Order: sequence, then structure tokens, then C-alpha cells
Amino acid sequence: MRRSRPSGTPSPPSPDPAGVVPPAATPLDRRQRGAGRLAAALAAAIGLIAVLGRSADPATRPLPPAGAADGAVSIGAVIALTGNANLYGQDQRLGIALAERWAAEQARRDPSAAPRPVRLSLEDGASDEQSAISAFNLMLRRGVVALIGPTLSQQAFAADPIAQRSGVPVVAPSNTAQGIPQIGHFISRVSAQSSVIAPLSIEEALHRDPALSRVAVFYAQDDAYSTAEVAIFQKALAAKGLKPVSVQRTQLGQSDFQAPITTVLPQRPELVVISAQAADGGNLIRQLRELGYKGQIVVGNGLNTPNIYPICQRWCDGILIAQAYSPDLDTPINRAFLALFRRSGASGAPPQITAQAWTAYQVLFEAIQRLQRRGGLQGVDLGEARRRLMAELLGGRYDTPLGPIRFTPEGEVIQDRFFVAEVRMGASGREGRFALVREQALEPSAP
Repeated sequence: MRRSRPSGTPSPPSPDPAGVVPPAATPLDRRQRGAGRLAAALAAAIGLIAVLGRSADPATRPLPPAGAADGAVSIGAVIALTGNANLYGQDQRLGIALAERWAAEQARRDPSAAPRPVRLSLEDGASDEQSAISAFNLMLRRGVVALIGPTLSQQAFAADPIAQRSGVPVVAPSNTAQGIPQIGHFISRVSAQSSVIAPLSIEEALHRDPALSRVAVFYAQDDAYSTAEVAIFQKALAAKGLKPVSVQRTQLGQSDFQAPITTVLPQRPELVVISAQAADGGNLIRQLRELGYKGQIVVGNGLNTPNIYPICQRWCDGILIAQAYSPDLDTPINRAFLALFRRSGASGAPPQITAQAWTAYQVLFEAIQRLQRRGGLQGVDLGEARRRLMAELLGGRYDTPLGPIRFTPEGEVIQDRFFVAEVRMGASGREGRFALVREQALEPSAP
């Protein structure tokens, strides 16, 4: 009689047909099998998320008819409202708001000229790359048809690829560093690159003092715009046979420049060239003058804002800067811009960065209206509307406060009129103006 096995005692493994008994599973085997099951579950979850994400992508949603209650298309603006770059963001916010009012007046005057309503969505891109990335992502989720921004070139190199991958047109109002339109087909700018503008102020300094030979250069080494612009300044100096006696590297947000200045002054520079942002550049100018420098100062586009006046105050007087805008331009669109600027309560003349922000909104608004009149926004989803808008934008010609502009197929602005201004401070030492000292027409590149 066979004895039964006690309850709970495991049976020995049964031999396979070949008579081989498989080994018992080890803890490692069990862990590997568990990891495999977890990986399979994760893969399935990721696949489901991808499917759900595609179905919720705003680009796949039909664009409502222009006359529908929700028929307005949305333009997103990501500009620096906080951080060091908010000195530019203040100017840009005003320029976009003025362009909105101008567009609304156009629509009221002649509804057929603006058959598609446009709504603006504004978001703070702050002054750093991650904030710009977050703001771009938020705008894409909101379903904007196009974007204006970001404020800084360094932010653009980080955030623009997001819009490019999603097929969303971007118009940069203030990104002058080399390589911005080359980020991709959907990236364009109305701000002429530094290589076009920067050399003009060097030429003016040499016109005033043809014998000058000793030049010192300061630039913010941790800023993409400054490092790109200073290379252009140095190339322009080399073309004139000038080799800097000193090149000083500074930092964004730096406020004490005594060490680099005291290094430079014994070299007896006759011209100082500065590529920096408004806050640090303004402090650098002030400290140069306070420590005894009396020669000419040429500054780059980062100081192209009246918001430098309270920083360098009376020491701003006399600095030279090349510009892409002059309030003296006598055209109907610039007169409209000036009238709205004055009605806003702003003092003085509009700065370049305000005119460029207006222009960024204007070119998008006009491209949308042309496309709508031709039926290009009828019966399409948002993704297709974005693609058609980009083609329309690049193919248009625009009469703007900057003068007539158009785009290359790559998205680079074509502008043939530029200016050099000198800062002239008022008696209070806290208010000033950019006084036009030279206008120069450049042969535009072929599109």
C-alpha cells in the first residue's frame, strides 16, 4: 500500500519525455520574468498614450469657418515679461498690443480686408530657455496657428525646434543671432541678423575718427546672441585693419565690471565695443565712464532699447548703435504706428524692438487674411492651416514700420534700409532719445 504525501509538500518535477528533469526556478529567473512582464506592460501603455496623444493633437482638429462663433484663429506670443530680458519684453508687449489695435481698426473700417478674426494668446517666456520651452509647449496645446517669439536668441535655439517639429510657424521679432531661420522651414524672423546691422556702427565710429587704432571689446560669454554678435563685430574690425588691444568676457546679470575695466584702461583704447544685454550692458557703460574712459562706445542690438536710460543715465550719452528702425520714416504705416504709440501714453519715440514686435504681428495678420480670401483656410484641419500659412507668409511682401520687407525661402527677412543712431540724454540724465545720424540703404539679397 502506497503512503500518501503529506498535504502542502510539493511534488518533485516530472521528467520530460527525454527523461530530463528541468531545474527549479531560481530567484534570478523569477526576477527576469517579472522584468519582462513589466516591460511588456510599459510598452503597451506607451503605445496607448501615443494613440490617445495623436487623437487629441490640436493639429488634427478641423479649423472652424470664419463666421462661426469660434472662428477666430489664435496667434501665440511668447515674450520675456519677467527676468533680465523683461526690459525688451515691455517694449514687445506694447508693439504687439498696438498692432492688435491697428488690425482691429482695419477690420472695422473695411470688414472685407480682414475676413478671418484673429485672437492673441500671450504667455511669459521669462528670460531663460526652460521657461520659453514650457511656454511654447503650452501654446501648442492651446492650438495656436502661429507663434511670435521668443525674446532672446538663446531661448530661440532651445524652443524653436519644438515648433518646427510640430509644424507651427514662428516669427521672431528680436532674434538676431546667426542661424535662427536655419533651425527649420517653419522658423522666420523680422529682426535683421547682426551680420547686416552691426558693422554700420563701426563704420560711423571710424568716420568720426579715421585715425583711431586701439579698440577694446566686451561681450557676455554665456549668451548666444552676444557671442554671435561679437564675432561679427570682430570681423568688421578686422576688415578695417583693427585688432583689439583687449577682449573681455563678462556674464549675463553681472553688475560689477571694475576688474575687466581696470584691465582694459591701461591699454588706452580709443573705441570700446560692447555686445551684451540691456541691464549688464547699461551698467558696464556707466562704470566705464565713471572710471575715466572718454573715447567712443559702440554697442550691439542688446542695448537697443530706451530702457537702458535709467541704468546708465547721463553716461549713456554719445553711444553709437545701428538700428533697423527709424521713427523718421515717412510712410502711411509708420505714421499709423507712431499715432497709436502716442495715443498709448508712451513717451518719446518708439524703440526698434517695439516696431519689430508690431511687424511680427502685422505680417502674420496680413498673411492670414490673404489666405482666407483665397479660400486657403476653408475645410482644412489646424495642421494643414499652419502649413499653408507658412507658405503664404514667406511668399508675401509687406509695408511695415521698418520699411518694405519680404522673406527668403529660408525665412530670413529681406530689408534694405538701416540706420545708425546716437544716444542723446536729456538734462535730467534719466531720459534720452536715439538721434538718427546716418541712414544707409543696402542692396537686398535675392530671395
